[in-house]
Amino acid sequence: MPVIRELVRAYQAFEAHDVVNLRKHGLTAPQADVIFTLGNTEGMAFKEIGEHTLITKGTLTGVVDRLEEKDIVKRVPCPKDRRRIYVVLTTQGVKIFERVFPEYIAYLKQRFNGLTQSELANSVAVLKKLRGLF
Repeated sequence: MPVIRELVRAYQAFEAHDVVNLRKHGLTAPQADVIFTLGNTEGMAFKEIGEHTLITKGTLTGVVDRLEEKDIVKRVPCPKDRRRIYVVLTTQGVKIFERVFPEYIAYLKQRFNGLTQSELANSVAVLKKLRGLF
């Protein structure tokens, strides 16, 4: 089980640094995931957000509720099918995205610059293969 242990430890190390980086912006990792997913879009239905993020459907509603309370996102009925609800960044949400996302990407690049392109490609390949085993 050394592979599983290292995989979990790597994720925990990433998450610990990620939380500190996002907390200074007043965001949780799931909130940032939604904001970053919605950035540069016209909005998305809940199902689409769920497909593009690492957030479970049950958790997503609560995350969107809290972002809505902070006036970062709003729910908008779909004009063609009023049963569908889109989540859209508000003006404040767009400002947060435009300020935080580039900083976040730069932060990640700093961390991943410790790996060569070959190591990154190999890591992705191995992780995909591991995921396929389950």
